[in-house]
Amino acid sequence: MPSRKTPNQPGRRVVANISLSLDGRINGAGGDYDMGWIAPHAVIDGARDHMVAVTSPGTTALLGRKNYEGFAGFWPGVADDEAADPRDRAFSRWLNDVEKVVCSTTISDSPWANTTITPKAPREVVADLRHEAGGDIVVLASSSVIRDLLDADEVDRLSITLCPETVGGGVRLFDDAVTQQASWTLAGQTVTDSGALCLFYDRAR
Repeated sequence: MPSRKTPNQPGRRVVANISLSLDGRINGAGGDYDMGWIAPHAVIDGARDHMVAVTSPGTTALLGRKNYEGFAGFWPGVADDEAADPRDRAFSRWLNDVEKVVCSTTISDSPWANTTITPKAPREVVADLRHEAGGDIVVLASSSVIRDLLDADEVDRLSITLCPETVGGGVRLFDDAVTQQASWTLAGQTVTDSGALCLFYDRAR
């Protein structure tokens, strides 16, 4: 399928960040919360440094409901936790302060500051945000949002942490919902101490 965007697409960069297993899974056979295989690769220096690199240029975080509720249940208080890693505290402060846009048709409000909830499809939200002032629009691990944006050719950078694990079941990021053919250029790579690969791919337009 040809690209539905032109090389001169205006506006801000959209960065989709996610962790994948070697067999392309975002979770295990146990469902949405079967993600223990990610944990050993998420709490080491390389992974934390990668997250800082992903989020530092961002002024908007775009999430689906499930990830938003998971983030909201854990991250707000980390900023003031003196026992937490400084990079985790920095990420928490970024999350607390950044504009958060949540794509959901099942919730309508949230107590977390700087949050907007919208029933619009992610591709519609991004189309609007691209024409507003700001830095990167960072999609944080929300696979349904990433799939919709990939299918609409609205992702400019893919940030993938490829974990050296085969899960053997669960949901894949790249499934039949993504029909867009696209080429990508490797823009950065780091190998962590756990053997995970932190990869940046930029959309070749």
